Amino acid sequence: MAERFKVSAASTNASYGTLEDGKVAAPGADDVITITGPSPEPFDSAHSVLGKAEDQKKTNGSVDLPDNQPFAVDENEGLSGYDKNLYLYSEELEERPRVVSLVHSLANYNAIIPSANDHDQKPVRRQTKLGTMLGVFLPCIQNIFGVILFIRLTWIVGTAGALESFMVVLMCCCVTLLTSISMSAIATNGVVPGGGSYFMISRALGPEFGGAVGILFYLGTTFASAMYIIGAIEILLLYIEPRMAISDISDDANKFDNFRLYGTILLLIMATIVFVGVKFVNIFATIALVCVLGSILSVYVGMFVNVHGSDALMTCRLGERLLKEDPVNKSASACTPEHLWPTFCKSPLDLHNRTGCYYYFADHFNETYYERGIAGIASSSFQKNLYSRYPRKNNYVTENGSSVAAKNLGMGEYNQIMADITTSFTVLIGIFFPSVTGIMAGSNRSGDLADAQKSIPVGTICAVLVTSTVYLTGVMFFAATFSPLLLLDKFGDSVGKQLVVAQVAWPHPMVVTIGSLLSTIGAGLQSLTGAPRLLQAIAQDNILPILDPLSVSSKRGEPVRALLVTAFISEVGILIGNLDEITPIITMFFLMCYGFVNLACALQTLLRTPSWRPRFKYYHWMLSFLGLSLCITVMFMTSWYYALVAMVIAFVIYKYIEFRGAEKEWGDGIRGLALSAARFSLLRLEEGPPHTKNWRPQLLLFAKLDSELNIKYPKLITFASQLKAGKGLTMLVTVLEGDFSKTYGEAQAARLSIRKELDHEKVKAFVDVLAAQNVIEAINHFMQTAGMGGLRPNTAVLGWPYGWRHQTDAKAHRVFLESVRNTSANKMALLVPKGINFFPANNEKVVGNIDIWWIVHDGGLLMLLPFLLKQSRTWKGCKMRIFTVAQMEDNSIQIKKDLKTFLYHLRIEAEVDVVEMHDSDISAYTYERTLMMEQRNQMLQEMRLSRKERNSVVEAIMGADMDQIRRPSISTVQDVQDIVDKSFKNDSPVRSSKVHFLERVLPEEAAAEPPGISVDLAEDLVPSRSPSPQRKDEKDAAKEAGKDGFKKLLDIKPDKANVRRMHTAVKLNEVIVSKSHDAQLVIVNLPGPPKIQSSKNDSNYMEFLEVLTEGLDRVLMVRGGGREVITIYS
Repeated sequence: MAERFKVSAASTNASYGTLEDGKVAAPGADDVITITGPSPEPFDSAHSVLGKAEDQKKTNGSVDLPDNQPFAVDENEGLSGYDKNLYLYSEELEERPRVVSLVHSLANYNAIIPSANDHDQKPVRRQTKLGTMLGVFLPCIQNIFGVILFIRLTWIVGTAGALESFMVVLMCCCVTLLTSISMSAIATNGVVPGGGSYFMISRALGPEFGGAVGILFYLGTTFASAMYIIGAIEILLLYIEPRMAISDISDDANKFDNFRLYGTILLLIMATIVFVGVKFVNIFATIALVCVLGSILSVYVGMFVNVHGSDALMTCRLGERLLKEDPVNKSASACTPEHLWPTFCKSPLDLHNRTGCYYYFADHFNETYYERGIAGIASSSFQKNLYSRYPRKNNYVTENGSSVAAKNLGMGEYNQIMADITTSFTVLIGIFFPSVTGIMAGSNRSGDLADAQKSIPVGTICAVLVTSTVYLTGVMFFAATFSPLLLLDKFGDSVGKQLVVAQVAWPHPMVVTIGSLLSTIGAGLQSLTGAPRLLQAIAQDNILPILDPLSVSSKRGEPVRALLVTAFISEVGILIGNLDEITPIITMFFLMCYGFVNLACALQTLLRTPSWRPRFKYYHWMLSFLGLSLCITVMFMTSWYYALVAMVIAFVIYKYIEFRGAEKEWGDGIRGLALSAARFSLLRLEEGPPHTKNWRPQLLLFAKLDSELNIKYPKLITFASQLKAGKGLTMLVTVLEGDFSKTYGEAQAARLSIRKELDHEKVKAFVDVLAAQNVIEAINHFMQTAGMGGLRPNTAVLGWPYGWRHQTDAKAHRVFLESVRNTSANKMALLVPKGINFFPANNEKVVGNIDIWWIVHDGGLLMLLPFLLKQSRTWKGCKMRIFTVAQMEDNSIQIKKDLKTFLYHLRIEAEVDVVEMHDSDISAYTYERTLMMEQRNQMLQEMRLSRKERNSVVEAIMGADMDQIRRPSISTVQDVQDIVDKSFKNDSPVRSSKVHFLERVLPEEAAAEPPGISVDLAEDLVPSRSPSPQRKDEKDAAKEAGKDGFKKLLDIKPDKANVRRMHTAVKLNEVIVSKSHDAQLVIVNLPGPPKIQSSKNDSNYMEFLEVLTEGLDRVLMVRGGGREVITIYS
């Protein structure tokens, strides 16, 4: 049996907590209070046969068991060891993995990223894991040694000199060495799956940084393939078979066109090879590794074999200028004045008459020298090559780059060698740096390593040390072996288009020429193989939605789509044509990647996160910061505009990932940095309260949940986001009434539901859910303890208890009023939006006025709030209007003038209006409204009696005397309404249409049920058969008691203080409605709650607020926190 007391209402209760054994409907529906009796205990279907027998024994003293059930059973039979010995932890074992299975799964973790499944593929034998030498050291060696070593290092030494070129190489090698140390620490801090460097950076710095750096690393690897292809074509067309060129390659424009054409052809061939199968690439990688190591070895052996020089390379010099070799006559006779006369002179040969000759030849015709290009280590070449000689573009190649002989006076090139680019120390760093990249090759193969945490540090650092030693010693040996002018000849024009470094090799120059070509092609194949897989790994992480199509593999498990994209980007690099212009681009991308590796290691070390436990111990945060500083320095030294472009690309990718919401939880170091920064800021905030200039509302938003644990009024979140505009602190909290141990699951579900709503509204806020027995105390605890340190909420946002009039236990407005009191006690500001469902959404834009009714001073909060609201796009089109109330004895003109001056100093633009409150007697409407309020309080008090007495009162109301309530009587609703309409007919015609004693019905409620009061007592009041005489007497007695209670309602006289309060509310409401009936939002002071706490006073206070805001759709009631929040000072 249940009782239902049903009341049609305009809106519902928004306060915390739910009625005991009841529920509150959502806005727009009727408030329903259901009081139910105790429900029958559920049937326990888990009773065992022995348990039933035991119950039977207690009842009857005997036991009757089924025939097939023994009296004694072995309860342990058929149970596992866990069920027998660890039954105490049976519930945990159901939800958590056993230790054995967990350790087993971790010990057998497979670090290789699986490829697409092929059902027709035969099972493959488990591959043998690689060690340090084959798995890390040799792959790093192969990737580090590249084309720059063979075709540019000699030119770098000749241009920068032994000292500065040594510094160029040393600086680049220091970057890679420090990065290798940081990478070793990260790689040994747990298992690194296949994906290598990208995986390490993304998991250390988070998805945003990881995605940005991963894309940069991919672009660097892709452009590196273009560099290798252009280098291979340069070796092929210049040093192996120049006749393959389709045009004269002596001209730079034609040369680069040939590079582009043949580079595109080679790219298509290499991409096809990668598409056909990776096995061929791996086989060719072994050949390329042998070639590069053999070439380097032959060069070093050749330099010692030719320690005293060699005639293999002979150069011709005119004065200080280096001349090109005659393709027809390559002997010493080609370097005589007589042989050079036709080249420099237009007149017939006459050594005494040189008027028709090129000026430099005419001045230095007798200074021709035929010299060794390979002087040998024993010569004095090292002293000559000690210092730099940076030539400018189109200047002549001389031993002294700044001499008069090097300057181009515009007289022509003739047979002289000229510099093709302007060089400097920083330009050479950008050109050389790609030759030291490749240190990630070992970490990229971490899935194939037997012991990655041991092999990666040892193999990578040893590879860096070995290659650095080769580069640094190579600089010294090249400076000591070759003549200065030959080192300055970038393309070998002075020696008949021969590869300079190859001519010193032993046993034959073709060993280096062919070896460098094959090793360069092999490096290009490695780049075209690794780059698509890196791009696919980024796409599979789903942090860049635009890359989702690239995550698909072919039936053979090959990233075909990613390969096509890689080939396209590589073609862009090939179209650049010039190797010296491609290398700075690669330098930027790799330096960005290496810089973030160092940053990740430094942050993890400084923050001392518990998970930062690398096995590699030989690292320090200072080394990582030094590596980061070197990366940034080299970037801007090389090319500041390329560096800015690389940073802009990284920033755009970072913001794109952040905007699209990369929901990845990788335990990254940035979260540790955020924690450390937050701790520092919180400690700073503890130094004192914020200055008035820095005050802004830090919101503590109390949200009510419905029966589905969803936020009942989501517009509260929308309003908070509009008020905050993404700044400051917002905490969204709610209270679940009940025992914590029983409502833990609901609390977690509520937290997820709130977080989902916040994400939907795109609001950044902290969420907390508290389960408590007492809702009022829980809210008070939130107000006292929310926040941390100096970062605490200073403004509470409470929802209006819409259905408070129709709840017999007064719980709704009691929670609301106690919360208001606690807010004041905690010195917090209070915001109470009323009509929250009518507030605009974030995607709406409202135009009109925001009216501020400044009744009492509250520290300036009323003026600050609309200013903050106007910062959002929703309220930006509104204008502010400030109304203040003046009495007849006040000087309204002066008040208005002073208010305008005050707003001017506050830098707030608003219209100002002073409303005068005329003295008037208390109207009949005010008196009757107060009377109805107190009659209602008395009626509710009667209804809080026992169930039988409450039923009697309701029956009396429902009986024959109900007509008396609705027919002529000064105290009835209808008569009071007639009096009000009549008394305001002449005074305020608008008022008669707005004042009603029934709750204002929302449009959606009107369709559901007509307004009015309907009482449904259900089965208790509708007996199914005729009552007995005894029940009839009881019913008559109860009806008489109900009549007596109703007579008390008619004898009530309104309290004078309440009549005055009602008068204020009515008058203010009249003025506000008349002035602000078309306003988009009305902001008004919230009156203080009654100091004497009683249910009657609380109910009266709520009625006053209802009257104050009657007829207004959107109202924000504000109560200050007791401090100034706005100042005129800067």
